[in-house]
Amino acid sequence: MTLSFGSFLVFFTFFLPNLFPFGILDSMKAKIHLYVNRRSVLTWLMALCMVVSAVARIGILGVKGSEDSRFLWSQIVLPVTATILYMLIALLDGTERFYKTAIPVWMMAIYSGIWVHDNATSRLLMWLFWIALFFAAFLYTEITAGNKGYAPMFLLPVVGAPLAYLLYVYRTALLTYQPKDLLPLLPNALALLGVLLQVFALKVHTDGAFHPTWGDRVDGRRLRSQPPMDQVSPFLMVHRNESSNLFSDSFEITQIDRYIRQKRREGLTNFGIMHVLLTAYCRSVCRYPALNRFLSGQRVYSRGEDIQFCITVKTQMTTKAPDSVVKLHLSPRDTADDVYRKLQAAVEAAKNETSDSGLDSVTWLFALIPGVLLKFVVWLLKLLDYFGMLPKFLLELSPFHGSLFMTSMGSLGIPPVYHHLYNFGNIPAFVSFGMKRRATEVQEDGTVVQRKYVDARFTVDERIVDGFYYAAFFKHYKRILAHPEILDKVPEEVLPDID
Repeated sequence: MTLSFGSFLVFFTFFLPNLFPFGILDSMKAKIHLYVNRRSVLTWLMALCMVVSAVARIGILGVKGSEDSRFLWSQIVLPVTATILYMLIALLDGTERFYKTAIPVWMMAIYSGIWVHDNATSRLLMWLFWIALFFAAFLYTEITAGNKGYAPMFLLPVVGAPLAYLLYVYRTALLTYQPKDLLPLLPNALALLGVLLQVFALKVHTDGAFHPTWGDRVDGRRLRSQPPMDQVSPFLMVHRNESSNLFSDSFEITQIDRYIRQKRREGLTNFGIMHVLLTAYCRSVCRYPALNRFLSGQRVYSRGEDIQFCITVKTQMTTKAPDSVVKLHLSPRDTADDVYRKLQAAVEAAKNETSDSGLDSVTWLFALIPGVLLKFVVWLLKLLDYFGMLPKFLLELSPFHGSLFMTSMGSLGIPPVYHHLYNFGNIPAFVSFGMKRRATEVQEDGTVVQRKYVDARFTVDERIVDGFYYAAFFKHYKRILAHPEILDKVPEEVLPDID
Protein backbone atom coordinates (compact mmCIF):
# COMPACT_ATOMS: atom_id res chain seq x y z
CA MET A 1 0.00 0.00 0.00
CA THR A 2 1.32 3.46 -0.88
CA LEU A 3 0.14 6.99 -0.16
CA SER A 4 0.60 9.40 -3.06
CA PHE A 5 1.45 13.06 -2.58
CA GLY A 6 0.28 13.84 -6.09
CA SER A 7 -2.82 15.62 -4.84
CA PHE A 8 -3.95 17.87 -2.02
CA LEU A 9 -4.99 14.84 0.04
CA VAL A 10 -2.12 15.56 2.41
CA PHE A 11 -3.38 19.10 3.03
CA PHE A 12 -6.87 18.01 3.87
CA THR A 13 -5.63 15.07 5.90
CA PHE A 14 -3.53 17.38 8.05
CA PHE A 15 -6.21 19.92 8.74
CA LEU A 16 -9.31 17.74 8.62
CA PRO A 17 -8.30 14.41 10.22
CA ASN A 18 -11.90 13.50 10.99
CA LEU A 19 -12.51 12.98 7.28
CA PHE A 20 -9.97 10.15 7.22
CA PRO A 21 -10.42 7.70 10.09
CA PHE A 22 -7.80 5.25 8.83
CA GLY A 23 -4.74 6.42 10.77
CA ILE A 24 -3.29 8.44 7.91
CA LEU A 25 -2.71 11.40 10.20
CA ASP A 26 -0.69 9.23 12.59
CA SER A 27 1.56 8.10 9.75
CA MET A 28 2.01 11.73 8.73
CA LYS A 29 3.39 12.62 12.17
CA ALA A 30 5.71 9.62 12.36
CA LYS A 31 9.06 9.24 10.61
CA ILE A 32 8.33 8.53 6.96
CA HIS A 33 10.32 7.25 4.00
CA LEU A 34 9.57 8.87 0.68
CA TYR A 35 10.25 7.24 -2.66
CA VAL A 36 9.40 7.53 -6.34
CA ASN A 37 8.41 4.81 -8.74
CA ARG A 38 10.52 4.56 -11.87
CA ARG A 39 7.46 3.44 -13.82
CA SER A 40 5.59 6.63 -12.99
CA VAL A 41 4.83 8.90 -15.95
CA LEU A 42 5.60 11.94 -13.79
CA THR A 43 9.07 10.59 -13.05
CA TRP A 44 9.88 10.29 -16.73
CA LEU A 45 8.44 13.73 -17.40
CA MET A 46 10.77 15.01 -14.67
CA ALA A 47 13.69 13.32 -16.43
CA LEU A 48 12.69 14.92 -19.73
CA CYS A 49 12.51 18.37 -18.10
CA MET A 50 15.96 17.92 -16.54
CA VAL A 51 17.57 16.82 -19.81
CA VAL A 52 15.97 19.65 -21.80
CA SER A 53 16.98 22.10 -19.05
CA ALA A 54 20.61 21.00 -19.27
CA VAL A 55 20.66 21.16 -23.06
CA ALA A 56 18.92 24.53 -23.09
CA ARG A 57 21.34 25.96 -20.53
CA ILE A 58 24.34 24.86 -22.56
CA GLY A 59 22.80 26.09 -25.82
CA ILE A 60 21.56 29.45 -24.55
CA LEU A 61 24.37 30.39 -22.15
CA GLY A 62 27.27 28.42 -23.61
CA VAL A 63 28.64 31.17 -25.80
CA LYS A 64 28.79 33.65 -22.95
CA GLY A 65 30.20 31.07 -20.60
CA SER A 66 33.11 30.28 -22.93
CA GLU A 67 34.36 33.85 -22.43
CA ASP A 68 34.14 33.86 -18.62
CA SER A 69 35.47 30.92 -16.59
CA ARG A 70 33.65 31.96 -13.42
CA PHE A 71 30.37 32.20 -15.31
CA LEU A 72 31.07 28.89 -17.02
CA TRP A 73 31.59 26.96 -13.78
CA SER A 74 28.98 28.65 -11.59
CA GLN A 75 26.16 29.24 -14.10
CA ILE A 76 26.55 26.36 -16.54
CA VAL A 77 28.63 23.44 -15.20
CA LEU A 78 27.17 23.56 -11.67
CA PRO A 79 23.46 23.68 -12.58
CA VAL A 80 23.84 21.25 -15.49
CA THR A 81 25.57 18.76 -13.17
CA ALA A 82 22.85 19.27 -10.56
CA THR A 83 19.96 18.67 -12.95
CA ILE A 84 21.53 15.54 -14.46
CA LEU A 85 22.44 14.21 -11.01
CA TYR A 86 18.90 14.80 -9.73
CA MET A 87 17.50 12.85 -12.67
CA LEU A 88 19.94 9.95 -12.25
CA ILE A 89 19.31 9.58 -8.51
CA ALA A 90 15.55 9.61 -8.98
CA LEU A 91 15.64 7.10 -11.84
CA LEU A 92 18.34 4.73 -10.63
CA ASP A 93 17.91 4.80 -6.86
CA GLY A 94 14.70 6.69 -6.18
CA THR A 95 12.97 3.69 -4.66
CA GLU A 96 15.36 3.35 -1.71
CA ARG A 97 17.47 6.51 -1.65
CA PHE A 98 15.40 9.37 -2.97
CA TYR A 99 16.70 11.45 -0.05
CA LYS A 100 20.00 11.79 -1.94
CA THR A 101 18.29 14.17 -4.36
CA ALA A 102 18.99 16.74 -1.65
CA ILE A 103 22.60 16.84 -2.93
CA PRO A 104 21.71 18.33 -6.36
CA VAL A 105 19.12 20.55 -4.63
CA TRP A 106 21.89 22.08 -2.52
CA MET A 107 23.98 22.47 -5.67
CA MET A 108 21.12 24.36 -7.33
CA ALA A 109 20.77 26.51 -4.20
CA ILE A 110 24.45 27.49 -4.45
CA TYR A 111 24.06 28.23 -8.17
CA SER A 112 20.97 30.37 -7.50
CA GLY A 113 22.73 32.26 -4.72
CA ILE A 114 25.66 33.09 -6.99
CA TRP A 115 23.24 34.22 -9.69
CA VAL A 116 21.41 36.51 -7.24
CA HIS A 117 24.76 37.82 -5.97
CA ASP A 118 25.66 38.85 -9.52
CA ASN A 119 22.26 40.32 -10.41
CA ALA A 120 20.68 41.65 -7.21
CA THR A 121 20.26 45.43 -7.01
CA SER A 122 20.26 45.43 -3.20
CA ARG A 123 22.60 43.82 -0.68
CA LEU A 124 19.64 43.24 1.62
CA LEU A 125 17.77 41.44 -1.16
CA MET A 126 20.84 39.30 -1.82
CA TRP A 127 21.17 38.18 1.81
CA LEU A 128 17.45 37.57 2.17
CA PHE A 129 17.52 35.36 -0.89
CA TRP A 130 20.55 33.43 0.44
CA ILE A 131 18.65 32.82 3.68
CA ALA A 132 15.58 31.72 1.75
CA LEU A 133 17.67 29.36 -0.39
CA PHE A 134 19.31 27.82 2.68
CA PHE A 135 15.93 27.33 4.35
CA ALA A 136 14.43 25.80 1.22
CA ALA A 137 17.33 23.36 0.71
CA PHE A 138 17.39 22.47 4.41
CA LEU A 139 13.65 21.84 4.49
CA TYR A 140 13.86 19.72 1.34
CA THR A 141 16.63 17.66 2.96
CA GLU A 142 14.63 17.17 6.15
CA ILE A 143 11.48 16.14 4.32
CA THR A 144 13.09 13.71 1.89
CA ALA A 145 15.07 12.16 4.77
CA GLY A 146 11.78 11.47 6.58
CA ASN A 147 12.67 13.61 9.59
CA LYS A 148 9.56 15.79 9.24
CA GLY A 149 6.66 13.45 8.77
CA TYR A 150 4.16 16.31 8.96
CA ALA A 151 5.92 18.50 6.40
CA PRO A 152 5.30 17.10 2.89
CA MET A 153 2.73 19.84 2.38
CA PHE A 154 5.59 22.36 2.50
CA LEU A 155 7.31 20.81 -0.52
CA LEU A 156 5.05 22.71 -2.91
CA PRO A 157 5.71 26.19 -1.45
CA VAL A 158 9.42 25.35 -1.14
CA VAL A 159 9.55 24.60 -4.85
CA GLY A 160 7.17 27.42 -5.71
CA ALA A 161 9.00 30.19 -3.84
CA PRO A 162 12.03 30.33 -6.19
CA LEU A 163 9.68 30.09 -9.15
CA ALA A 164 7.73 33.08 -7.84
CA TYR A 165 10.97 35.02 -7.46
CA LEU A 166 11.96 34.20 -11.05
CA LEU A 167 8.58 35.39 -12.24
CA TYR A 168 9.14 38.61 -10.31
CA VAL A 169 12.60 39.16 -11.84
CA TYR A 170 11.35 38.50 -15.35
CA ARG A 171 8.01 40.25 -14.91
CA THR A 172 8.87 42.90 -17.51
CA ALA A 173 9.70 40.29 -20.12
CA LEU A 174 6.56 38.35 -19.28
CA LEU A 175 4.36 41.43 -19.61
CA THR A 176 5.90 42.51 -22.91
CA TYR A 177 6.04 38.94 -24.27
CA GLN A 178 9.57 39.24 -25.67
CA PRO A 179 10.76 35.68 -26.39
CA LYS A 180 14.37 36.83 -26.51
CA ASP A 181 14.18 38.14 -22.93
CA LEU A 182 12.49 34.98 -21.71
CA LEU A 183 15.12 32.55 -23.07
CA PRO A 184 17.46 32.79 -20.02
CA LEU A 185 14.47 31.83 -17.87
CA LEU A 186 13.85 28.59 -19.75
CA PRO A 187 16.54 26.31 -18.15
CA ASN A 188 15.62 27.37 -14.61
CA ALA A 189 11.90 27.06 -15.26
CA LEU A 190 12.34 23.56 -16.70
CA ALA A 191 14.47 22.45 -13.74
CA LEU A 192 11.88 23.76 -11.27
CA LEU A 193 9.09 22.16 -13.27
CA GLY A 194 10.96 18.84 -13.12
CA VAL A 195 11.27 19.00 -9.34
CA LEU A 196 7.62 20.02 -9.06
CA LEU A 197 6.55 17.02 -11.16
CA GLN A 198 8.66 14.75 -8.97
CA VAL A 199 6.99 16.16 -5.85
CA PHE A 200 3.61 15.12 -7.22
CA ALA A 201 5.00 11.62 -7.85
CA LEU A 202 6.25 11.13 -4.27
CA LYS A 203 4.94 8.18 -2.28
CA VAL A 204 5.51 6.81 1.22
CA HIS A 205 6.87 3.39 2.08
CA THR A 206 4.25 1.70 4.26
CA ASP A 207 5.65 -1.85 4.25
CA GLY A 208 7.20 -1.52 7.70
CA ALA A 209 10.62 -2.59 6.39
CA PHE A 210 13.86 -0.71 6.90
CA HIS A 211 14.62 1.94 4.31
CA PRO A 212 17.91 3.87 4.49
CA THR A 213 18.34 7.56 5.13
CA TRP A 214 21.25 9.90 5.85
CA GLY A 215 23.80 8.24 8.13
CA ASP A 216 22.90 4.68 7.15
CA ARG A 217 25.24 2.43 5.18
CA VAL A 218 24.49 0.02 2.36
CA ASP A 219 25.37 -2.83 4.72
CA GLY A 220 23.71 -1.60 7.88
CA ARG A 221 21.29 0.73 9.68
CA ARG A 222 22.75 3.26 12.07
CA LEU A 223 21.48 3.00 15.65
CA ARG A 224 20.39 6.44 16.84
CA SER A 225 18.83 5.68 20.22
CA GLN A 226 21.83 4.25 22.05
CA PRO A 227 22.73 5.48 25.56
CA PRO A 228 25.23 8.39 25.52
CA MET A 229 28.09 6.27 26.89
CA ASP A 230 27.66 3.73 24.10
CA GLN A 231 27.86 6.54 21.57
CA VAL A 232 31.00 8.03 23.10
CA SER A 233 32.99 4.84 23.80
CA PRO A 234 33.89 4.17 20.11
CA PHE A 235 35.72 7.50 20.09
CA LEU A 236 37.70 6.47 23.19
CA MET A 237 38.40 2.93 21.96
CA VAL A 238 39.05 3.59 18.30
CA HIS A 239 40.45 0.33 16.97
CA ARG A 240 38.61 -2.97 16.93
CA ASN A 241 41.55 -5.12 17.98
CA GLU A 242 42.24 -3.07 21.11
CA SER A 243 38.54 -3.17 22.03
CA SER A 244 38.14 -6.94 21.94
CA ASN A 245 37.27 -9.30 24.77
CA LEU A 246 38.23 -12.97 24.88
CA PHE A 247 35.81 -15.66 26.01
CA SER A 248 36.34 -19.39 26.34
CA ASP A 249 33.83 -22.19 26.83
CA SER A 250 33.38 -25.92 26.33
CA PHE A 251 30.28 -27.60 24.93
CA GLU A 252 29.23 -31.09 25.91
CA ILE A 253 28.35 -32.70 22.57
CA THR A 254 26.54 -35.95 23.38
CA GLN A 255 23.25 -34.58 22.10
CA ILE A 256 24.99 -32.83 19.23
CA ASP A 257 26.60 -36.08 18.05
CA ARG A 258 23.23 -37.83 18.08
CA TYR A 259 21.74 -34.93 16.14
CA ILE A 260 24.54 -35.05 13.58
CA ARG A 261 24.06 -38.80 13.02
CA GLN A 262 20.33 -38.23 12.57
CA LYS A 263 20.89 -35.49 9.96
CA ARG A 264 23.31 -37.70 8.05
CA ARG A 265 20.76 -40.50 7.98
CA GLU A 266 18.34 -37.97 6.49
CA GLY A 267 20.70 -37.42 3.55
CA LEU A 268 22.87 -34.51 4.72
CA THR A 269 26.02 -36.58 4.30
CA ASN A 270 28.52 -33.84 5.18
CA PHE A 271 26.57 -32.45 8.10
CA GLY A 272 28.88 -31.70 11.03
CA ILE A 273 29.41 -29.69 14.16
CA MET A 274 30.19 -26.56 12.15
CA HIS A 275 26.61 -26.50 10.87
CA VAL A 276 25.22 -26.96 14.39
CA LEU A 277 27.35 -24.20 15.93
CA LEU A 278 26.60 -21.81 13.09
CA THR A 279 22.85 -22.45 13.07
CA ALA A 280 22.72 -22.08 16.85
CA TYR A 281 24.48 -18.71 16.53
CA CYS A 282 21.90 -17.54 13.99
CA ARG A 283 19.08 -18.82 16.18
CA SER A 284 20.48 -16.95 19.20
CA VAL A 285 20.36 -13.72 17.21
CA CYS A 286 16.58 -14.17 17.17
CA ARG A 287 16.48 -13.25 20.85
CA TYR A 288 19.65 -11.16 21.02
CA PRO A 289 19.70 -9.12 17.78
CA ALA A 290 22.43 -6.76 19.03
CA LEU A 291 24.98 -9.47 18.26
CA ASN A 292 24.43 -8.61 14.61
CA ARG A 293 25.72 -5.06 15.07
CA PHE A 294 29.02 -3.64 13.90
CA LEU A 295 31.07 -0.47 14.22
CA SER A 296 32.24 1.71 11.38
CA GLY A 297 33.38 5.31 11.50
CA GLN A 298 32.93 5.33 15.30
CA ARG A 299 29.21 4.68 14.85
CA VAL A 300 27.21 1.55 15.66
CA TYR A 301 25.10 -0.07 12.95
CA SER A 302 22.74 -3.02 12.79
CA ARG A 303 22.52 -5.54 9.96
CA GLY A 304 18.99 -6.48 10.95
CA GLU A 305 18.27 -10.05 9.87
CA ASP A 306 21.18 -10.25 7.42
CA ILE A 307 23.81 -12.38 9.19
CA GLN A 308 26.93 -12.27 7.03
CA PHE A 309 29.05 -15.31 7.83
CA CYS A 310 32.66 -15.68 6.64
CA ILE A 311 34.85 -18.77 6.66
CA THR A 312 38.25 -19.62 5.18
CA VAL A 313 38.27 -22.80 3.11
CA LYS A 314 41.27 -24.82 1.97
CA THR A 315 40.83 -25.79 -1.66
CA GLN A 316 42.84 -28.95 -0.81
CA MET A 317 44.01 -30.36 2.53
CA THR A 318 47.70 -29.66 1.85
CA THR A 319 50.05 -26.97 3.17
CA LYS A 320 50.61 -25.63 -0.34
CA ALA A 321 46.93 -25.36 -1.24
CA PRO A 322 45.64 -21.77 -1.44
CA ASP A 323 42.95 -20.43 0.87
CA SER A 324 39.62 -19.10 -0.30
CA VAL A 325 37.15 -17.08 1.74
CA VAL A 326 33.45 -17.93 1.60
CA LYS A 327 30.80 -15.39 2.59
CA LEU A 328 27.20 -16.42 3.22
CA HIS A 329 24.06 -14.41 3.86
CA LEU A 330 22.20 -16.22 6.61
CA SER A 331 19.08 -15.34 8.55
CA PRO A 332 17.90 -15.87 12.13
CA ARG A 333 15.00 -17.76 10.57
CA ASP A 334 17.24 -20.34 8.87
CA THR A 335 16.95 -23.95 9.99
CA ALA A 336 19.87 -26.38 10.16
CA ASP A 337 18.92 -27.70 6.71
CA ASP A 338 18.99 -24.16 5.26
CA VAL A 339 22.43 -23.43 6.71
CA TYR A 340 23.76 -26.79 5.50
CA ARG A 341 22.61 -26.25 1.92
CA LYS A 342 23.95 -22.68 1.76
CA LEU A 343 27.31 -23.55 3.27
CA GLN A 344 27.83 -26.72 1.24
CA ALA A 345 27.08 -24.94 -2.03
CA ALA A 346 29.53 -22.15 -1.21
CA VAL A 347 32.29 -24.54 -0.06
CA GLU A 348 31.95 -26.73 -3.16
CA ALA A 349 32.17 -23.65 -5.36
CA ALA A 350 35.29 -22.47 -3.51
CA LYS A 351 36.98 -25.87 -3.88
CA ASN A 352 36.24 -25.95 -7.58
CA GLU A 353 39.57 -24.89 -9.05
CA THR A 354 37.98 -23.85 -12.33
CA SER A 355 35.86 -21.18 -10.65
CA ASP A 356 37.61 -17.94 -9.72
CA SER A 357 35.96 -15.86 -7.01
CA GLY A 358 35.73 -12.12 -7.33
CA LEU A 359 37.87 -11.74 -4.20
CA ASP A 360 40.69 -13.70 -5.82
CA SER A 361 40.58 -11.37 -8.82
CA VAL A 362 40.63 -8.24 -6.66
CA THR A 363 43.53 -9.46 -4.50
CA TRP A 364 45.43 -10.43 -7.65
CA LEU A 365 45.03 -6.88 -8.96
CA PHE A 366 46.14 -5.43 -5.62
CA ALA A 367 49.24 -7.66 -5.70
CA LEU A 368 50.28 -6.00 -8.98
CA ILE A 369 50.30 -2.52 -7.42
CA PRO A 370 53.72 -1.28 -6.18
CA GLY A 371 54.11 -1.24 -2.41
CA VAL A 372 54.03 2.52 -1.81
CA LEU A 373 51.04 2.99 -4.09
CA LEU A 374 49.31 -0.01 -2.52
CA LYS A 375 49.58 1.66 0.90
CA PHE A 376 47.79 4.68 -0.55
CA VAL A 377 45.08 2.47 -2.10
CA VAL A 378 44.51 0.72 1.24
CA TRP A 379 44.39 4.09 3.02
CA LEU A 380 41.82 5.31 0.50
CA LEU A 381 39.71 2.17 0.99
CA LYS A 382 39.80 2.71 4.75
CA LEU A 383 38.77 6.33 4.30
CA LEU A 384 35.86 5.38 2.05
CA ASP A 385 34.83 2.65 4.49
CA TYR A 386 34.97 5.11 7.41
CA PHE A 387 32.39 7.32 5.71
CA GLY A 388 30.33 4.38 4.42
CA MET A 389 31.20 5.06 0.80
CA LEU A 390 32.71 1.72 -0.22
CA PRO A 391 30.86 0.29 -3.23
CA LYS A 392 28.46 -2.51 -2.42
CA PHE A 393 30.26 -5.02 -4.65
CA LEU A 394 33.50 -4.51 -2.69
CA LEU A 395 31.67 -4.97 0.61
CA GLU A 396 30.22 -8.19 -0.76
CA LEU A 397 33.66 -9.48 -1.75
CA SER A 398 35.50 -8.34 1.37
CA PRO A 399 36.16 -11.06 4.00
CA PHE A 400 36.71 -8.25 6.54
CA HIS A 401 33.10 -7.05 6.42
CA GLY A 402 30.48 -9.27 7.98
CA SER A 403 28.74 -10.41 11.14
CA LEU A 404 30.84 -13.40 12.14
CA PHE A 405 34.04 -15.20 11.18
CA MET A 406 34.18 -18.86 12.22
CA THR A 407 37.05 -21.28 11.80
CA SER A 408 37.36 -24.99 12.61
CA MET A 409 40.63 -26.01 14.22
CA GLY A 410 39.14 -29.46 14.72
CA SER A 411 39.44 -30.18 11.00
CA LEU A 412 43.18 -29.48 11.39
CA GLY A 413 43.45 -31.70 14.48
CA ILE A 414 44.46 -28.93 16.92
CA PRO A 415 42.80 -27.06 19.81
CA PRO A 416 41.08 -23.72 19.15
CA VAL A 417 42.92 -20.40 19.12
CA TYR A 418 41.99 -16.87 20.14
CA HIS A 419 41.88 -15.18 16.76
CA HIS A 420 42.31 -11.43 16.60
CA LEU A 421 39.70 -9.11 15.09
CA TYR A 422 40.55 -7.13 11.98
CA ASN A 423 40.96 -3.38 12.33
CA PHE A 424 40.07 -3.06 8.66
CA GLY A 425 36.44 -3.85 7.94
CA ASN A 426 33.74 -4.32 10.57
CA ILE A 427 33.53 -7.97 11.70
CA PRO A 428 32.73 -7.84 15.47
CA ALA A 429 33.10 -11.53 16.36
CA PHE A 430 35.57 -14.33 15.59
CA VAL A 431 34.82 -17.89 16.72
CA SER A 432 37.29 -20.76 16.73
CA PHE A 433 36.47 -24.30 17.83
CA GLY A 434 38.79 -27.27 18.16
CA MET A 435 38.76 -31.02 17.85
CA LYS A 436 36.58 -33.25 19.98
CA ARG A 437 38.07 -34.37 23.29
CA ARG A 438 37.04 -36.75 26.04
CA ALA A 439 36.96 -35.88 29.72
CA THR A 440 36.49 -38.14 32.73
CA GLU A 441 34.23 -36.59 35.37
CA VAL A 442 33.15 -37.61 38.85
CA GLN A 443 29.44 -37.19 39.52
CA GLU A 444 27.81 -36.17 42.80
CA ASP A 445 26.97 -39.79 43.63
CA GLY A 446 30.62 -40.79 43.21
CA THR A 447 30.24 -42.49 39.85
CA VAL A 448 32.72 -41.76 37.07
CA VAL A 449 31.52 -40.95 33.56
CA GLN A 450 33.27 -40.08 30.36
CA ARG A 451 31.94 -37.17 28.29
CA LYS A 452 32.82 -35.63 24.96
CA TYR A 453 33.49 -31.91 24.62
CA VAL A 454 34.37 -29.33 22.03
CA ASP A 455 36.28 -26.23 23.15
CA ALA A 456 35.48 -22.87 21.58
CA ARG A 457 37.18 -19.49 21.75
CA PHE A 458 35.34 -16.22 21.09
CA THR A 459 36.92 -12.86 20.34
CA VAL A 460 34.26 -10.15 20.38
CA ASP A 461 34.09 -6.38 20.01
CA GLU A 462 32.99 -5.04 23.40
CA ARG A 463 31.72 -1.78 21.91
CA ILE A 464 28.61 -3.21 20.24
CA VAL A 465 27.01 -4.44 23.50
CA ASP A 466 27.91 -4.60 27.18
CA GLY A 467 29.14 -7.60 29.17
CA PHE A 468 25.73 -8.42 30.60
CA TYR A 469 24.28 -8.73 27.09
CA TYR A 470 27.14 -10.98 25.98
CA ALA A 471 26.67 -13.17 29.06
CA ALA A 472 22.95 -13.57 28.34
CA PHE A 473 23.71 -14.42 24.72
CA PHE A 474 26.27 -17.12 25.55
CA LYS A 475 23.94 -18.74 28.11
CA HIS A 476 21.18 -18.86 25.53
CA TYR A 477 23.62 -20.17 22.90
CA LYS A 478 24.65 -23.00 25.21
CA ARG A 479 21.03 -23.92 25.97
CA ILE A 480 20.33 -24.27 22.26
CA LEU A 481 23.36 -26.55 21.80
CA ALA A 482 22.03 -28.75 24.61
CA HIS A 483 18.84 -29.27 22.56
CA PRO A 484 19.95 -29.06 18.91
CA GLU A 485 16.71 -30.58 17.59
CA ILE A 486 15.04 -27.17 17.92
CA LEU A 487 17.23 -26.04 15.01
CA ASP A 488 14.94 -28.00 12.66
CA LYS A 489 12.07 -25.62 13.35
CA VAL A 490 11.62 -22.06 12.12
CA PRO A 491 11.64 -19.65 15.10
CA GLU A 492 8.28 -18.28 16.14
CA GLU A 493 9.60 -14.77 16.76
CA VAL A 494 12.59 -12.71 15.70
CA LEU A 495 13.15 -9.68 17.94
CA PRO A 496 14.22 -6.45 16.19
CA ASP A 497 17.15 -4.32 17.29
CA ILE A 498 16.61 -0.84 18.71
CA ASP A 499 16.08 2.17 16.43
